[in-house]
Amino acid sequence: MIALLVAAGSSFLITILATPFAIRALRARDMGQFIQEEVEGHSHKRGTPTMGGLVMLFAVVVAYLLAHLRVWAPGTGFDVRVVPFSAPGFLALGAFLGMGVIGFLDDYTKYARSQNLGLSKRWKFLGQLVIAAAFAWGAEASGVSTELSFTRGLGWDLGPWLYGLLVLVILTASANAVNLTDGLDGLVAGSGALVYGAYVLVGFWQFRNPSFYLVDGALDLAMVAAALVGATGGFLWWNAAPARIFMGDTGSQALGGALAALALLTNTHLLLVLLGGLYVMVTWSVILQVFSFRVFGRRLFRMAPIHHHFELGGWPETTVIIRFWIISGIMVAVGVGVFYADWAVASEGVLP
Repeated sequence: MIALLVAAGSSFLITILATPFAIRALRARDMGQFIQEEVEGHSHKRGTPTMGGLVMLFAVVVAYLLAHLRVWAPGTGFDVRVVPFSAPGFLALGAFLGMGVIGFLDDYTKYARSQNLGLSKRWKFLGQLVIAAAFAWGAEASGVSTELSFTRGLGWDLGPWLYGLLVLVILTASANAVNLTDGLDGLVAGSGALVYGAYVLVGFWQFRNPSFYLVDGALDLAMVAAALVGATGGFLWWNAAPARIFMGDTGSQALGGALAALALLTNTHLLLVLLGGLYVMVTWSVILQVFSFRVFGRRLFRMAPIHHHFELGGWPETTVIIRFWIISGIMVAVGVGVFYADWAVASEGVLP
């Protein structure tokens, strides 16, 4: 529990203290956000520093390392030592950093071209494919279960090839879903803190019940999730409306990659649909909008992703953000509730 507090607390402090320096450095280099002309009411955001996700990348890595440094323990008192790391923890960090690098290249390409067009879809997908392949290889090499799972295994072992395909689907879908949601000030940072908070609970519960879940490195995964809670919370301080900095694709791609990695490594593949319900809703709004326009020649929404639909309908930006946070909170509560209920019933526990 102390390690989780250290991970969350140090990540929060690093992010909230380092972000103002990042704002000044990015502004000095004129690395500002390019705004789509069709997004009404957002013109005032043009030029706001972007690539703030770099601060979160740094904070999460440092916090994860600090969480493994023990200075004091109950019963033994002061005892400085380094707690062993686990392969799943490094895999989660690798997915987080790897997707962050792809996002950074996308952001930097936009800056270099001075327009809102970054990496091509081909190059972005190729990068995600490389990260997914490396993750799948590392997961199988370290003994991560390749069984399809909801709150735990469903009894269907996918094998190396189907598991690799599952990794690619979940990783790319999660990264792109979070990226699509990152269109309003603080929307992803606030909702992300809620979802990663759920994975702190999931990882810690699996660590406390090792004979039931059989998940290696569960505490390490909870540390990564705790560091992400701290980073998103600290970043939200500066990213809340009116935002002084944006996370950019650097942040949204990294957060999506970490979300996918936590789902894969905690064997909660399908539970991610509930915990990340907000991102699923936003993604489907884009899919349905494109399908409706191409097949029927008409739009379902005023604009997609769906948060812009409500903006064009007259909702203030802060109203959309807060209500979407509420939706995310409800989905997280349902997901955690399902996770706990499955454990309580399957282990012959009694629900309170």
